[in-house]
Amino acid sequence: MDAREMIALEQMRVDMPEFRAGDTVKVHVRIKEGEKERLQVFEGVVMRRRGDGMGASFTVRKVSYGVGVERIFPLHSPIIDHVDLITQGRVRQGRIYYLRALRGKAARIKEKKRV
Repeated sequence: MDAREMIALEQMRVDMPEFRAGDTVKVHVRIKEGEKERLQVFEGVVMRRRGDGMGASFTVRKVSYGVGVERIFPLHSPIIDHVDLITQGRVRQGRIYYLRALRGKAARIKEKKRV
């Protein structure tokens, strides 16, 4: 293991819950406005997860005032305060881009039964 990998391991987050595409999450993001810092919640469906290690990221989609909004978050970023897993969705794909074309009730994802 070289020095670069050691530094990357030190900076990786271990407090992230296990989530995948189809899950609904609340991402608490640190927003800096001038001198002040506040938390803003971005709640939506995980569209995809990509990569592993320090380069990993995930895309979250929500509908705000009738407009679909997608945001890509680096998984190990310091701007993410924490991520709450709300529901686990039952999907069969790793990327659920088909959700972009669906509206209203058709855009719902079935919840995975908990055992």
